[in-house]
Amino acid sequence: MHKQVNAISGRLSLRPPQRTSLEILDRVMEITGVASNPVADLAAALTAIRSEFPTVTSFERDFPSLCFALATGVGKTRLMGAFISYLHLAHGLRNFFVLAPNLTIYNKLITDFTANTPKYVFKGIANFAATPPLIVTGDNYESGIGTRTKPSLFAGYGSEITINIFNIAKINTEVRGGKAPRIKRLSEYIGDSYFNYLAELPDLVLIMDESHRYRASAGVRAINELEPILGLELTATPFVESSSGAIPFKNVIYDYPLAKALQDGFVKEPAVVTQRNFQPQQYSREELEQIKLEDGVRLHESIKVELETYARQTGNKIVKPFMLVIARDTTHAKALLDLIEADQFFEGRYRSKVLQVDSTTREEEVIQRLLAVESPDEPTEIVIHVNMLKEGWDVTNLYTIVPLRAANARILIEQSIGRGLRLPFGKRTGVKAVDRLNIVAHDKFQEIVDEANRPDSVIRLEQVILEPTDHERHRPSTVIASPTIANLLTGQPPVDPPGKEPGRNDAISQPSPAPLFATPATQQIAQLTYQAIQRRETLPSVTYLQRDEVVQAIVREVQAQYIVPSQGELPGIEAEPAPDFMVIVNQVVAQVQQLTIDIPRIVVVPKGEVTTGFHEFTLATANVHYQPVARDLLIQSLQTNQQEALSMGARVAAEARLEDYLVRQLVDFPDISYDDHADLLYDLAGQLVRHLGSYLADEDEVHNVLLYYQRQLAALIHAQMQEHRWEKVAGYEAQVTRGFTTLKESAFTAQADHPIHPLHTPPADRSKIAQLVYGGFQRCLYTVQKFQSDTERKLAIILEREADKWFKPARGQFQIYYKAGLEQKEYVPDFVAETATQLYLLEPKASNEVNTDEVQAKRKAAETWCQHATAHAGQYGGKPWRYLLLPHDRIAENMTLAGLAAQA
Repeated sequence: MHKQVNAISGRLSLRPPQRTSLEILDRVMEITGVASNPVADLAAALTAIRSEFPTVTSFERDFPSLCFALATGVGKTRLMGAFISYLHLAHGLRNFFVLAPNLTIYNKLITDFTANTPKYVFKGIANFAATPPLIVTGDNYESGIGTRTKPSLFAGYGSEITINIFNIAKINTEVRGGKAPRIKRLSEYIGDSYFNYLAELPDLVLIMDESHRYRASAGVRAINELEPILGLELTATPFVESSSGAIPFKNVIYDYPLAKALQDGFVKEPAVVTQRNFQPQQYSREELEQIKLEDGVRLHESIKVELETYARQTGNKIVKPFMLVIARDTTHAKALLDLIEADQFFEGRYRSKVLQVDSTTREEEVIQRLLAVESPDEPTEIVIHVNMLKEGWDVTNLYTIVPLRAANARILIEQSIGRGLRLPFGKRTGVKAVDRLNIVAHDKFQEIVDEANRPDSVIRLEQVILEPTDHERHRPSTVIASPTIANLLTGQPPVDPPGKEPGRNDAISQPSPAPLFATPATQQIAQLTYQAIQRRETLPSVTYLQRDEVVQAIVREVQAQYIVPSQGELPGIEAEPAPDFMVIVNQVVAQVQQLTIDIPRIVVVPKGEVTTGFHEFTLATANVHYQPVARDLLIQSLQTNQQEALSMGARVAAEARLEDYLVRQLVDFPDISYDDHADLLYDLAGQLVRHLGSYLADEDEVHNVLLYYQRQLAALIHAQMQEHRWEKVAGYEAQVTRGFTTLKESAFTAQADHPIHPLHTPPADRSKIAQLVYGGFQRCLYTVQKFQSDTERKLAIILEREADKWFKPARGQFQIYYKAGLEQKEYVPDFVAETATQLYLLEPKASNEVNTDEVQAKRKAAETWCQHATAHAGQYGGKPWRYLLLPHDRIAENMTLAGLAAQA
């Protein structure tokens, strides 16, 4: 395998199917020799390729052309960048022609191949950093910029490669009004047509995006006339539809289908949606369309909240989803636009939030809105299209598709959903709603399910059944569950989450306890007291808050911050009497102690003398392939202001040994000592210098690379050293930085119209328990809770009966971490409970998961935390902690907490 394959794969962070494609191209270049000798005998080249890749039975063109069939969402545009980088760096090819099927993809490709854009395909390729590729398009080629015949006129001259990006319509050989296409006409700058110029290039490589669009006779002729030395085709649908069915390509060399992409988790999981017991034949077409649109909006609103909740829980960016409606024609699209923006459609809520995209709407503003639909600041929530968006629109926030035009199940699955398969966070999150794409297809439900279940289906679809109920009643909401103590101080429910539309009654009806303090003055003092308590989490325990010196200090703080409420001068209304600060502070302290579980914040640190070092190891250099800097650079010292010119090929004697460039950078890292680690540092630096020498032409080029990239290379060495670090410690000790922590808010989603369910009431459908909110607790430290399984609900019943206090902790409440591979992850136990004699962390788990590596790693981390917490509690007479991992089949309402603990 060519060394460039590893280098490019690493720099561009290629996914496995992208890397496999690059490896295949590398092998094809080797067995055909097309880079140095363009193929004259197509039959011989085909035989050579078939010997290793038997799926290729024909090139289907007048030149060697190979199709890479990669599922939508895997990253075909990034693969184009990898192909071009490889063909240039490994084989010296300089001229490329990228073909787009329509204007949408054409514009997207120009953006993605332009440096300093968000999705730049060559990001990480050092060769193109100083001299980006020259981009020639259907809009600028007539200037002669791509011919290099008059280099002084063009700023782009001197680029290592030229990439031509054209729409197929620009090169189609069909005569239009008696004239040849403009690209085939004589140009005064070139002295010939640009098309002929391209066809005469000795190293032109043709890359065809969505290549199933170039199988018509006119497109085939135009492509053949370019006479490239090699064609690389990319598509997610490697077949042509005909009256007799799908005709597969004969030149597919690698097939990575949607089913495999789903299995590997590179795309969203598609789901088909209908209503329970729905019979479409009972409705007219107009009625059916309105039902599907309304259900689509229901899903859209639900997903909007799920995404907000996920973002709040994880600290990720907030993703704004949108819904795609597929119309029959432009007239139908306009009618749908009017319907959705009408006052009768959900009170006109989506007016000015709908974008119609079809052949009648090509204005620049519309295209910009279309490309900007991922932005949370762009108002579009619904896009209506007819037939423009089959390919090339690679947004990540499409979550709901409502098809309202005739299409068979296979085409609907393979083309329409392709726009929504890309993941907004780059990987699956484990949250179903965030990882799922919904297709609202009441009338096609069974047909799609049958197609998906065929043995040769490209996909396996989840089924989502909606109840045929009103959207407004089932609008979801993000619920912020506040600790009971926080609500008691004000008697107010949690505030609306950020982003919620004011005035919308989305919040689920939560029980609001009667406030402990009724007047503005006493409520202000209570809030100030609670804030003062939060600043005293460094105390050993919440019980220390009742000590006289602590109470007096809190009183002084509250008095200093207290602002006397303004008194109205209304006749007959007496002024509020001066509050008794001591009484109120003592009341709040008592409530906090009653409604808090002492959860210490524990940090484990080494004690005694600590010695560290690094084991010897072989440096991983497969992804290192820096190239010499090919231009003169002027370097000015910030300390002395002296200038030094570095020129490619000129030896600059600055270090006695090449390794010294790396060693002097490495010793700047705080965990590296030259005296202790010199031998290892020179060994590793020597390995890297030898690697550079293995692919660079001479020592001058190695010297050049080390001059310009010494910091990056040293950082690479240092990062790998961390994996081979050793540490000798006399022992470890746990330091408690906080004796208790006030309870955190938690966020989850719930249906706005659902009531609070009593804890003892089992769900009608146990599989949907995660959608329900439970409340009415006596001993829980939150007013409402959600459970992920009915087993959790049963355990809550036991805790409600036998524990003094309990709750389900939010992320960050404990800060317990366990190791998953090389990564540290936070572990959040399912329950915390306190009895008269014991504190518990409890984790109910399916019996078949108890002994998995991850569950056992969490168990070890939690048990270690409990040991340290118990030792801390012993210093002030507190209760010991214990971790219980409980198989789900042992949890039943007749069990006692002591009985469960005895079996754990």
